[in-house]
Amino acid sequence: MTPTPTAPDGLGTLAGKAFAAYRAGERERLSELVDLVTPVLWNAARSQGGAPATCEDAIQTAFLQLVDRADSINEPAAVLGWLVVVVKREVWRLARGARREFGVEEVPEAPAQQLDPEAQSILSERQRVLWKHVSTLSPRCQELLRVIAFADRPDYAAIAESLGMPVGSIGPTRGRCLQKLRTTLGTDPGWAV
Repeated sequence: MTPTPTAPDGLGTLAGKAFAAYRAGERERLSELVDLVTPVLWNAARSQGGAPATCEDAIQTAFLQLVDRADSINEPAAVLGWLVVVVKREVWRLARGARREFGVEEVPEAPAQQLDPEAQSILSERQRVLWKHVSTLSPRCQELLRVIAFADRPDYAAIAESLGMPVGSIGPTRGRCLQKLRTTLGTDPGWAV
């Protein structure tokens, strides 16, 4: 009878082992930990709306805090979760402290319904249909979609502050607003290609 292969250790387990070895004095194991968890931390930072530079800073800060507080982490297996929480909080902190503010008042308004002939020739029929349907959405949906549509890299923390909504509700709210927009556009023959 052949032995049953064992399941490979998960990322959290591998990270915990590398961290425990680092804490026990094997300093080179920190590099292994960094290599193991950086992709996950990068994803966690980006999921919070962090720009690439903000994400890099947040991840670096998390590892610095890990080195400084290595002895305070009681359970090595929890190191991955601990790092994810630190990265997310650091992205939020950096976003709050960013000098660039992006308020709702800076976002261009939807094109007016009545455009002069020159403007009508510039604005395609498809765009007019889209903005007509956006204008039927709730004011909250209109504001959120305008901010996200016109922001090069939306800063979710700044958007949340500007719109007075929690950062965690921006994505789900955006999804519901886009679904409403898709539904109304789907019934408009002017939208069909």
